[in-house]
Amino acid sequence: MSDSNLNNKWVVDSGLLLLRLALGTTMFLHGAQKLFGWFGGGGIEGTGQFFAMSGYPAGTAMAVVAGLAETLGGLGLVLGLLTPLAAAAVVGTMINAVAVKWSGGFFAPAGVEYELLLAAAAAALALTGPGGFAADRA
Repeated sequence: MSDSNLNNKWVVDSGLLLLRLALGTTMFLHGAQKLFGWFGGGGIEGTGQFFAMSGYPAGTAMAVVAGLAETLGGLGLVLGLLTPLAAAAVVGTMINAVAVKWSGGFFAPAGVEYELLLAAAAAALALTGPGGFAADRA
C-alpha cells in the first residue's frame, strides 16, 4: 500500500469498517451460541457445563458472562458503538479462551492461534478507534 493510501481517510475508515464487521459478526455469533444455543451452540446450560469441566467455578454464571461479552461486544463492534468498551470485552473473553486452550499449543484446532488473532484484532480496534464509518463518530 502506498503512503498516499495510508493518508486517505476513506481508505483507512473502510479498512477499519471491514475489520469491525468481520470481528464483530464473528463474536456476536459465538456469543449467540453460548446464550441461546443458536448455530449449533450449547446454550447457557451446555456452555456452563463446558466451563465447569474446564475448571471455572460457577460454570453457568461464566457462560452468561462470556456470552454477554461476546454478543454485546460483537454488536458494539459491528455498529462502531462504544468501540473501546466493546473491544475490551472481546479481548477479555479471548484472554480467557487462550488460558483454557494454552496446553493445546499454537495451531488449530486445539491451539490458541484463532483466539489470539481475535484478541489482537480487538486490541487493534481499541487502539485505533472505530474509524469514520461508526456510530461513535456520528
